[in-house]
Amino acid sequence: MNQPDSTSLRAIFDAADAGRAPMHLIARDFSGVDIYVGNRQAASDPALLARHGVNAVLNCALNLDINLVQSPATDSRNQDFGRAGLRYYKLGLIDGAGNPAEMLLGGYLQLCGLMRQQMPNKPTYPWPSGGHVLVNCRGGRSRSVILVSLFLHLQRPAEYPTLAAAINYVRQMRQLKPAEWPSAPKPVLIDAAQWAVRAVNHLQVHAYLQGAFQE
Repeated sequence: MNQPDSTSLRAIFDAADAGRAPMHLIARDFSGVDIYVGNRQAASDPALLARHGVNAVLNCALNLDINLVQSPATDSRNQDFGRAGLRYYKLGLIDGAGNPAEMLLGGYLQLCGLMRQQMPNKPTYPWPSGGHVLVNCRGGRSRSVILVSLFLHLQRPAEYPTLAAAINYVRQMRQLKPAEWPSAPKPVLIDAAQWAVRAVNHLQVHAYLQGAFQE
């Protein structure tokens, strides 16, 4: 089957985006934490995130930076810096070739870790622990989809016995249209996620990940 060129693929994505919500609930109750997948509009909308109880955002996109600073620090001299109204994490993936496979493994461990992270009782850490999580990228169809699919397959293998099963589930929950699937997520990211699955399985066999997120 012929792959669409970049212009026609962009048109497919734009048409699908016009009728799709910026974020969708993907999976519930990882020790009380629900996981959402969304796009740049969702990640940059604090009111939307608050309505869904999202207290942490993991931005997977290298080419997307979002200024969520609510109270700029008094010593900001150039661009503002300071704390956001929620916990904000960044995983800088390219949407295509160029990522070392280790980055998907790192993203999986980062997602596991941020869901378990406990905030210290200090004014410099004003956020509560817990809350739900949004995993986003620019369009919410490739980088975020592959990371959450990897997470679901590794954390709930009885429900998602293969990475492909998890990807198909996330595609459906995110309301990705079949015409988008050849590039949502990108095949090279699927290959990297398959490498990460093998790496995690190896580490678990050798007891190196005993402290990783387990339900």
